Amino acid sequence: MAADARPVVLDMEQISISFPGVDALKSVDFRTETGVSHALVGANGAGKSTLMKVLAGAYAHYSGRILMDGREVRIRSPREAKSLGIEAVYQEVDTALVPSLSVAENIMLDLMVNDMGCRQLVRWRNLHEQARRILEQLHVSLDTRAPVSRFSLAEKQMVLIARALSKECRFLILDEPTAPLSTAETGELFSVIRAILQRNIGVIFISHRLPEVTGICSRVTVLRDGLRVDERRIQDLDTGRIVEMMLGRRFEENFPKRRVPIGDTVLRISGLSDESKVRDVELHARAGEIVGIAGLVGAGKSELCKALFGASRVSCREASIHGRPYRFRDPHAAVRQGVGLVPEERRREGILVGESVAVNLTAASLSDFSGALGFLRFGSEKKTVREMIKRLDIRTPSENQKVGFLSGGNQQKVSVGKWLIANAEVYVFDEPTKGVDVGAKKDIFELIGSLAEAGKAIIYASCEFAEILGITDRVYVLYDGRIVKELETSNSTEEELLFYATGGT
Repeated sequence: MAADARPVVLDMEQISISFPGVDALKSVDFRTETGVSHALVGANGAGKSTLMKVLAGAYAHYSGRILMDGREVRIRSPREAKSLGIEAVYQEVDTALVPSLSVAENIMLDLMVNDMGCRQLVRWRNLHEQARRILEQLHVSLDTRAPVSRFSLAEKQMVLIARALSKECRFLILDEPTAPLSTAETGELFSVIRAILQRNIGVIFISHRLPEVTGICSRVTVLRDGLRVDERRIQDLDTGRIVEMMLGRRFEENFPKRRVPIGDTVLRISGLSDESKVRDVELHARAGEIVGIAGLVGAGKSELCKALFGASRVSCREASIHGRPYRFRDPHAAVRQGVGLVPEERRREGILVGESVAVNLTAASLSDFSGALGFLRFGSEKKTVREMIKRLDIRTPSENQKVGFLSGGNQQKVSVGKWLIANAEVYVFDEPTKGVDVGAKKDIFELIGSLAEAGKAIIYASCEFAEILGITDRVYVLYDGRIVKELETSNSTEEELLFYATGGT
C-alpha cells in the first residue's frame, strides 16, 4: 500500500474518445490527488465509467494526456495503469473473481500471475499471511483459506479492494461500489474507504447516490453528455445544485405517448419483499396504464421486476390479477397467470441467442401450437411467427435466423414479441431500451403504447428518467429497494424524480 505522506497529483487533460456513432468523451479534464476521496457524478451516459476506464487502461484509443505530478505517463493497457499504482474495482464483482479459489488466492492473484508466473513455487503460508495482513489494514476479517464463492457480495467486494491494494496503489477507482450493497454493508465499505484515505491513497468514487457522495467525498466533478461541467468542493454544494448540474436542462424530449382511457385495476400488489433487495413494495396497475418504476443503478428495479415474475423467492401479503389471487411460485406459473417479463439482460435472460427467431417468438406459448399428442403444428407456428415479424418490423433474413446475429434493437423486439403471442395481461419491462439505437427505441415505445391501447397493464422500470416522464401515466420512485414516492407523471419533473431517487425526502 502507498504510505508516502506527500500527495501525488493526477491530471487527465483533454481526454476524448469515440465509439461507433457516439462521442463518449469530449476534451474532458479531470484532476485529483492521493489522500482525497473524489466523486465523479453524472446522469446515465454522461461518460463517468468511460473516463475511468481510460484511466484504468481498458480503452487505448483515446486522445489527450495523463500526467502524474506534471510528468506525462503512458496508459494504454491495464498493465500500464497498474504499474503506475492505478487500480479499479467495478460493479460486476463476481466476474472479477475466481469462485473456486480461496480468498487469499484471489487477493494475491495479480502477484501470482504477473510477478511469480512459473518461475517459482508458491509459498502458501506466506501467501495467506500477506492476504491476512492486507485485510487487517482494511479492518476486515475473512477466512483467507475459504473459497470466495461462500461469501456475500459485500465480502467479495472487500476481496477485490484488498487485491487492488496488494501491490503499491496510489489511486483506487470504485465504480458504483454501493449498488449491490445494503445500508449496513455500505457503512462497512465507507469505513474501509476511510482507512484507505488515511494511507494516502486517492479514491475516485463513481455513484448515483448523492447522499453517499456528500457523506464520503471531499470533492466532486460533474460530467454531462461527455463534457466536464464543473469541479467543486463538496462543502460548497448541496444535493439540489448537483442534480441541476447533472441535468443541465429541463426535460424536453418528445416520446410517442398515446392517450388511452384507463380502466379497472388489473394488478394489485401489497407487502412484496424478496430475500435481498425488495422491501415491502405496494403498487397497482390498471388496464391501459403504463406505470413507471424510476430508480438509479442499484435501487432494486431488476430485483422488483423478477419478484413480480416469480423469478425469486418472495413474501407478499396480497397479490391479485383481475381480482384473482396471483401466486408467486415460479416464472412458469407467472406466465400461466398472464404475466410476461422483458428482462434487462436480454442476451442472458430474455432470448435464446443460439436459437432461431421462430423458436424465440413461440417459446412462451408452445402449448398454443401443439396438437393433442403434443406435436408442434409447424404450419400454424410459422404463420404466427411471420405475422409477428412483420408487425414488429423485426429486421431478419428469415424466421430461421439465429437471434444472436440480430442487432440489439431487433433482439429486444423478439424478446417483447414472444409475450405478444402469449397474450399476457401484465407486461413487466425492465430497462427495455438499454443498448438499442434511436430508431429501435421509438419502435419499442410505439409497441408499448399499442399494448396500453389494447387494455394491458404495463410496468416500465428504467433509470432513464426522460423515458419515464415521456411514456408513463404514473410513477413509483424506488430507492434502496423501497418505494419512496408515488407521482402522477404529468405533474412531475426530471429534477423531482432524481431528487427522490438519490435519497431525497
